[in-house]
Amino acid sequence: MASGRLGANDLAATTNTTDYTVPTGKLATFNVSLTNRNSVPVSVRLAIASAASPTNSEWLFYDYVLNGQNTVERTGLVADAAKLIVAYASATGVSVVVYGLED
Repeated sequence: MASGRLGANDLAATTNTTDYTVPTGKLATFNVSLTNRNSVPVSVRLAIASAASPTNSEWLFYDYVLNGQNTVERTGLVADAAKLIVAYASATGVSVVVYGLED
């Protein structure tokens, strides 16, 4: 059973990025943190998806304005096997960290 940091990325601009995939046969309970390292606002998105390009119904938040040098977290998330945690940012300078445990 993995625990702690499950995935992390420095997001590329305007690109869906898979930050973590729940392993086959596992259930994950996790938190996701997105940090804007810029001094200006950036729009961010977060999804629990079945594929690398989330459908409209899979986004947890969409074009959330994350102010400069700020963080947004979603906690207590649960996903089953093969689900992908996908993040997006409108500009570079955004970090994403997925942390939790697999069972």
